[in-house]
Amino acid sequence: MEDAKESHKKTSLAVFRPTIVKDFIFSEEPREWDEMKISWLKQQSLFEDMTQRTVIKKLPYKFSYVFEDINKKPSTLMVEDWELGQLFWNSLKYHQDEQLACQAVKSKYFDEFCNKKELYFFLGTNFVQHSQKSKNPFIIIGLFYPPIASKQILNQLKIEFD
Repeated sequence: MEDAKESHKKTSLAVFRPTIVKDFIFSEEPREWDEMKISWLKQQSLFEDMTQRTVIKKLPYKFSYVFEDINKKPSTLMVEDWELGQLFWNSLKYHQDEQLACQAVKSKYFDEFCNKKELYFFLGTNFVQHSQKSKNPFIIIGLFYPPIASKQILNQLKIEFD
């Protein structure tokens, strides 16, 4: 993550595996896009008329992982993953309650991904985060969560490659 701070390297994408995931938190956000964001989302394209496009509904919550890296440095990073948003909307439709929908997202992203899978973050930045002297310009733009390999499989692979 340090590379992103060094202007000459301009790292904007990375894969990161947290050592310990401590929590998955959510907090309420403004429910509507601000006018500047809407105008940015509807700006003209050279190839099509974007003014006729519908802007997607804004998530009313911000979701973040709280974790430590290999040096035991704590961090909190926001998750901007499309699948998370869709899970929230589907859960809200099912539960008819925002807090239960948020808990369903936490159950998937924390209980399942952190306890039953190996969790990797796809990290990304944007120009605003890079140009501001942010402490950590990254956000989580996606997740990779393969199943945890059993010790038996790992031992077998070790024997085969030794």
